[in-house]
Amino acid sequence: MIVRTLPTPEDVAREVAQHIESALVAIGGPATLGLAGGGTPQATYAELTGRAIAWEDVTMWLGDERWVAHHHPESNVGMVRGCLVDRVNGQLLAPNHGIGDPAAAAAAYQTALQSAFVDRGSGPAPDIVLLGIGDDGHTASLFPETSALENFSDSYVANWVEPMDAWRLTATLPLLWAAAELVFIVTGAAKSTVLREIIVDKIPHPAQRVAAGARQVTWYIDEAAGSELG
Repeated sequence: MIVRTLPTPEDVAREVAQHIESALVAIGGPATLGLAGGGTPQATYAELTGRAIAWEDVTMWLGDERWVAHHHPESNVGMVRGCLVDRVNGQLLAPNHGIGDPAAAAAAYQTALQSAFVDRGSGPAPDIVLLGIGDDGHTASLFPETSALENFSDSYVANWVEPMDAWRLTATLPLLWAAAELVFIVTGAAKSTVLREIIVDKIPHPAQRVAAGARQVTWYIDEAAGSELG
């Protein structure tokens, strides 16, 4: 595990963009990039639009999605299209909300992802996946005490989140653990306590479980988020 602390969120965005650019250039061919939703990664996506990346070789996909239409303001698909995908004429493999049933949509997306992932010797698997964390320690849409955390047979599932009274579609632990590299982006003082619980105290929040099983994980954090790490 690597933890890189930068002064500001803007510095984090630039460093993560550089990290992704370097990783994709090193792959030098077809690759996949898992995108995180929410507000935190948007500055990174803006930075990526100016990078020398052969986007025609990159298939982007979503680590999770809210069960809403793509034009809905809360849709991760809509956000990543506006911030990154459409700006670089990129390829986005997105869940199909038009299927009408979250479980069926998750199953269809699982099949599509397995066809998109590149086999680098041990079966099709994600290359780089970007993730964030919530104040409750969730990552992607793996929320505490939800059924997706105990699903080790599927790679993408519909997850009912009771506190939100909503369905989420999410990558599971096995899919994230199979990725060549996970990159967490965490900024802001509001995340400092849960970040300490994950990295230092090793409390088994969903994000801690994801990171603990990862093949390679890098945390990019700003000084505010890292203020309790010591």
